[in-house]
Amino acid sequence: MAASNTEKTVLIAGGAGFIGSHLCARYLLDGWNVVCLDNLRTGSPKNIASLKNQAKFQFVEHDIINPIKPAAKFNLILNFACPASPVHYQADPIFTAKTSFLGTMNLLDLARSHSATLLHASTSEVYGDPLQHPQPESYWGNVNTIGPRSCYDEGKRVAETLCYDYKNLFKLDVRMIRIFNTYGPQMALNDGRVVCNFIAQALRGEALTIYGDGSQTRSFCYVSDLVEGIVKYAALPSPWFGPVNLGNDGEFTMIELAREVLALTGSKSTIEYRPLPPDDPRTRRPDLTLARSKLGWGPAVPLREGLSRSIPYFRDALNDPQLARGIH
Repeated sequence: MAASNTEKTVLIAGGAGFIGSHLCARYLLDGWNVVCLDNLRTGSPKNIASLKNQAKFQFVEHDIINPIKPAAKFNLILNFACPASPVHYQADPIFTAKTSFLGTMNLLDLARSHSATLLHASTSEVYGDPLQHPQPESYWGNVNTIGPRSCYDEGKRVAETLCYDYKNLFKLDVRMIRIFNTYGPQMALNDGRVVCNFIAQALRGEALTIYGDGSQTRSFCYVSDLVEGIVKYAALPSPWFGPVNLGNDGEFTMIELAREVLALTGSKSTIEYRPLPPDDPRTRRPDLTLARSKLGWGPAVPLREGLSRSIPYFRDALNDPQLARGIH
């Protein structure tokens, strides 16, 4: 792909994943050349199938753990390349940690060589099981370094440190977001996160599994809202490192979410309670003060509307023989 001097090119690492594929579509819509980089361990060719025939889109199968030497000149690099659900990041925790450290370092080196802006996707998991609520960006978190979630939580924390040091040592334009629970079409059926689990279970007529007593809370952001926040942040004319929380500050218990899913799907499924996994956060809600003041951004899609938009996708996915078996 050869870009003219007036065209802009974005590299989206993890571009065949849930959020990454939505970003690919958005930047194509905005007229960018898009290079989608993915190793397809958790990303899916199905997510980008509708984009492959577009002249400004290019897919490259590559693992960011290995150095990247593309021919294209990049203006912007988005790092969304890491397994993000417990099912996936715990399957190979050493790979997860390497992706966060080595992968982020390789993308930072690429950004240096191209004088490109790099936007790094961190996570609300850096706050751990928070002792401060809601969580502002200034909160340092309460994270277990030696638990089953640590490969992801600590991997993302060290990636933030790398971004900070590259910014300071090399004057690189690095920008960093902390993503709170996001959901919507193109999530994998075997993703393992609660919105996906509840919808799939309800549509199958299975019991909805709640871990713990269901009083723990999360804040759910519909994917189009998140993408809008990312695009706004990346487009800021002046460098601003952040980090900045992106999510929805509406807070719901697991019981409230389960009941909403049951109502919207019309399912007769029951609710089944199971033991709470180790280190599972009891509360999670972003303080969005910075996002609103710096980006002029806030979530627009209420939970009920976002679930209503998502359910048809999951219903169709369950009718796909491969996806119904959990293959993505």
